[in-house]
Amino acid sequence: MTSRRNFITGAAGAMVGASLVSKAGAAAIPEAPVQASAATQPPQHPTSGRPYNPVVTLNGWSLPWRMKDGVKEFHLVAEPVVREIAPGMKANLWGYNGQSPGPTIEVVEGDKVRIFVTNKLPEATTIHWHGQILPNGMDGVAGLVQPAIAPGKTFVYEFVARHAGTFMYHPHSDEMTQMAMGMMGFWVTHPKDPRRQAVDRDFVFLLNAYDIAPGNYTPNVNTMLDFNLWTINSRAFPGTDPMVVRKDDKVRIRMGNLTMTNHPFHIHGHRFEVTGTDGGWIAPAARWPEVTVDIGVGQMRAIEFVADNPGDWAFHCHKSHHTMNAMSHDAPTLIGVDQAGVAQTINDLVPGYMVMGDKGGSMGGMQMPLPENTLPMMAGRGPFGGIEMGGMFTVIKVREGLARGDYRDPGWYRHPAGTVAREWTGAVPEAVNAPAAPAQGELIGTARRRQGGGGHEGH
Repeated sequence: MTSRRNFITGAAGAMVGASLVSKAGAAAIPEAPVQASAATQPPQHPTSGRPYNPVVTLNGWSLPWRMKDGVKEFHLVAEPVVREIAPGMKANLWGYNGQSPGPTIEVVEGDKVRIFVTNKLPEATTIHWHGQILPNGMDGVAGLVQPAIAPGKTFVYEFVARHAGTFMYHPHSDEMTQMAMGMMGFWVTHPKDPRRQAVDRDFVFLLNAYDIAPGNYTPNVNTMLDFNLWTINSRAFPGTDPMVVRKDDKVRIRMGNLTMTNHPFHIHGHRFEVTGTDGGWIAPAARWPEVTVDIGVGQMRAIEFVADNPGDWAFHCHKSHHTMNAMSHDAPTLIGVDQAGVAQTINDLVPGYMVMGDKGGSMGGMQMPLPENTLPMMAGRGPFGGIEMGGMFTVIKVREGLARGDYRDPGWYRHPAGTVAREWTGAVPEAVNAPAAPAQGELIGTARRRQGGGGHEGH
């Protein structure tokens, strides 16, 4: 449920570019909606301004606005928030309007927009409108194009949304700390003609990463690479909602990457085309088919496909350690190590100690105590047992017979008879082995293998 609250702030004077709101102007600031729920909210259809086809923010929402004298006005509040990463774990983050990431901003190409930004953080901040073409003084880089927004102050940004496309917003003030704490949000500029680039379902989310030690609640903001939580919109599987679509829907998924590494996102059961970047839409003749798209740091990608294959299809980052939670980076590999003796000794000191890693990394069926506010590395249950995934993982649920605007979770897919892999109990055909490698010097085809070094004389 979205509630509303007013932030009336006092500040004298006006500045060029992103400007400080005066005492007189503060009374005219639109209300700042707040969203505390981590559930995916239904698309927000426009009630004023020009029409558009709204997006669905995975485990998020879109920011309401008001029209005033032909200008679309929004109010963002930068503030500390508590975000549930997944059931059983919460984090003290920084975000906007009650959540991290902040709400998605949706406008139409050519809209005049006015965004009030109130700072309720303990330090100064700004907002950079990533990918937007706008006046220099509205670009949000502290010290370079505007003064930073001090705690308790409200600034206003005004510009025209010139180009349809997929964008982000994030601070450019103490950026390492503020982005590591979760300050970011999605921005979609829809085309003037809602028939252009039209799809049946349009999902958006940001990729972010955190380093939160087991038992802790606040991220380590000085981490460069060794993050232990890889998230989709600050949610880790099994906390990520599924993307629910009707069979034969044309589906778009827009993704933005504000982590410190790239993420190759892979779809199961379908092929897609890469149709857009943060620089704009790709001409149809230049699009290319993929099943995995790599999203670099600071980049946006839009993919589109026809959901013509019913089922529960995995959608995830293909870096294996990005589909795990609460990872340890320095644990040794113990595959094949007999730990029976040491396990007995440790159990004398720590009752309940469990041997791990001697047969591989699977956590299937293991129920072991965890520190407070910590997620298991691989979690989530499906209809056939443990899914053993975490982090940047979710499910695309393709179903027949859904209503046009129905995004409710339909439950697990019911597979037609004979379409599920099963145990084989009959005779097994003999395995065919690869031929043995020829001895050194033995003829391979019509060429003799060269013995010794020297394959590049004269180099």
